[in-house]
Amino acid sequence: MLKMITVGPLDTNCYLLVEEEKWEAVVIDPGEGEVILDLIHRHHFNLKYIINTHGHIDHTMGNDFLREHTGAPVLIHPQDIPVLTDSEKNLSGWLGITFSSSADKLLSEDNLVVLGKITLRVIHTPGHSPGSVCLLSGEMLFTGDTLLDGSVGRTDIPGGDAEQLISSIKNKLLLLPDNTVIYPGHGTVSTIGKERRTNPFLI
Repeated sequence: MLKMITVGPLDTNCYLLVEEEKWEAVVIDPGEGEVILDLIHRHHFNLKYIINTHGHIDHTMGNDFLREHTGAPVLIHPQDIPVLTDSEKNLSGWLGITFSSSADKLLSEDNLVVLGKITLRVIHTPGHSPGSVCLLSGEMLFTGDTLLDGSVGRTDIPGGDAEQLISSIKNKLLLLPDNTVIYPGHGTVSTIGKERRTNPFLI
């Protein structure tokens, strides 16, 4: 079961992926905590992991709240630890606030996050930030701000690298089958096939 919740001033897509046999769940990019926790409690899910595809505030604001109330660890790529902890790098300063979070476990290329019968494979896709990752489970690909419907993540921000971002997408994500469904950090769902054919940043 997959539930998408769009939250915050930047309309960030947060995903709650649930393994239905044991009702274990992982939350990907909790841009807000209370709404997600309410959903977890209402459906009696057992939150096992909190995963950040990268360290920007609109994808991590709910980290500490959810960890405090569920005990679930926060996972992020080591190259985005400085982003997670620095208010300039995580862009919270742009919103006029100071925000810092922390991680409990680190994600590396090809790591597997196992949730019952569900497995998420980590794909390191630097460019939007140094430690940006995507998560692949079967035909589902959670892309954070690396690849969006008809667009790609911004690189005119601290740690951004446009050449690296396009390389990450073309050399890793576009190798996946056309029917792979993209669940981005912002905007609407797409597919690898559609992005390969029509995304102006990739043609």
